[in-house]
Amino acid sequence: MDHRVKILLAEDEPSLGQIVKESLESRDFLVFHAVNGEEAYEIYCAENPDVLVLDVMMPRKDGFTLAKEIREENKTIPIIFLTAKSQTKDVIDGFQHGGNDYLKKPFSMEELIVRINALLDRIKLKKDNERLAIGRYTFNYAKQTLLIHEDLTLLTHRESELLFHLYQKKNEILDRTFILKKLWGDDDFFSGRSMDVFISKLRKKLAQDENVQIINVRGFGYKLTF
Repeated sequence: MDHRVKILLAEDEPSLGQIVKESLESRDFLVFHAVNGEEAYEIYCAENPDVLVLDVMMPRKDGFTLAKEIREENKTIPIIFLTAKSQTKDVIDGFQHGGNDYLKKPFSMEELIVRINALLDRIKLKKDNERLAIGRYTFNYAKQTLLIHEDLTLLTHRESELLFHLYQKKNEILDRTFILKKLWGDDDFFSGRSMDVFISKLRKKLAQDENVQIINVRGFGYKLTF
């Protein structure tokens, strides 16, 4: 049985796709290359890959649409978007469509490989920390849920990632710039406003235990206490 990590690469530029495929295979990944979104979805269904590397602009079905469809059936598979776009809105759109990371063209193969391995490490971390106690809540990081008594709340991918980082730094300050760059890819004004919205959503979802607080440490970041 082949135990190599399987990567679905969806890239409509044949020369770039071949270069990326060969580079990843030289690092012992098993790579399936699709040249459009429809072919990529067929390969996803047939091969059950471990990681998706998706070009945003593709014929037949773009990367954002493909990722959204796959996220409806698979909440945990790591997704990296490749794009020539560089606007903050495009980065946010990528995350909102289920992306875990975002790499702007042109990129180095070393950077892509580092990001793939980081996402694989995160999946392993999720399995190792599947159920975490936050006050009276049980936080299932892998399934992206919060449970208190018999009340189950579903979290979005971004909410789950943000809460997990807060948990890792519980009772300490989670640096605002670090988490913005980690989860949003940028620490500009618009990303900061987006994160503030996610913090507010988490506070509401944790409101049934008054001892659980997400404190805004102005100018520095946030602190989870319980």
